[in-house]
Amino acid sequence: MILTVTLNTALDITYRVRSLTPHTSHRVTEVTERPGGKGLNVARVLAALGHEVTVTGFVGGATGDAVRDRLTHTAGVVDALLPVAGATRRTIAVADTATGDTTQLNEPGPTITSAEWAAFHEVYEDLLRSVSAVALCGSLPPGVPVGAYAGLVRAARTAGVPVLLDTSGEPLRRGIAARPDIVKPNADELAELTGSHDPLQATRDARRRGAHTVVASLGAQGLLAVNAEGRWRAAPPRRVRGNPTGAGDSAVAGLLSGLVERLPWPERLARAVALSAATVLAPVAGEFDHSAYEELLERVAVTEGATAA
Repeated sequence: MILTVTLNTALDITYRVRSLTPHTSHRVTEVTERPGGKGLNVARVLAALGHEVTVTGFVGGATGDAVRDRLTHTAGVVDALLPVAGATRRTIAVADTATGDTTQLNEPGPTITSAEWAAFHEVYEDLLRSVSAVALCGSLPPGVPVGAYAGLVRAARTAGVPVLLDTSGEPLRRGIAARPDIVKPNADELAELTGSHDPLQATRDARRRGAHTVVASLGAQGLLAVNAEGRWRAAPPRRVRGNPTGAGDSAVAGLLSGLVERLPWPERLARAVALSAATVLAPVAGEFDHSAYEELLERVAVTEGATAA
């Protein structure tokens, strides 16, 4: 069983319009709603890969009820979300079908009380007793301490559970010092953390700050991974256009599934890149185009000892 933690869950709402033009009215051609937040997206991809997944975090209000209701229809995903008084946020994606671009609007999330945070800690530590890996994903809702992920990383390490951290800003800076097994920042998050815009230098610097393995997401250029065993660059065989929302979460699912299956790093990275690209081709976050994934996986180029271009 794999555990994903989404402290700031969401109901992801995607609107499709033929062409998005500021300051005008639009006729929406399609609306989809899915359980959202990075960890829930990761969980759905893991389940689609055949892994059993438990999800935890906070949910509340009518939006939270909608998230939980939709999770009951997701095979392979166990709901261990914690109810809170505040209302779960919504994230709105407006997909422009003419350009392939997506505009994202993210609400802040509910304010978490100290009692709710303490209750979550109890649930989390109990879940750690029965899982093979954990992913800590996304932003922190208001009220949660900025060092929250550092504490959750330390709890996982104490329990002997491999932990992947995917967040940004100060939560990443503090969390990485707790020595997670893997961190997966994108290029901008990595530059903010280290002050360097050179991906290889920044990735090495992030390792020195505590992470065992740093996997940098370079967008359409793929992934760069550095650890004590070496460094690898994985790139998709072609550029894909579509909705990039959730592509990074699918990459996390690829890395995490590769970890629990004990795949060599080149295979983990190839899977992560193929899943990420196949997610861009899917209509909503937390899903991927299965046929495109199989085709891309065979053609991902993984180079050992390569520097970022």
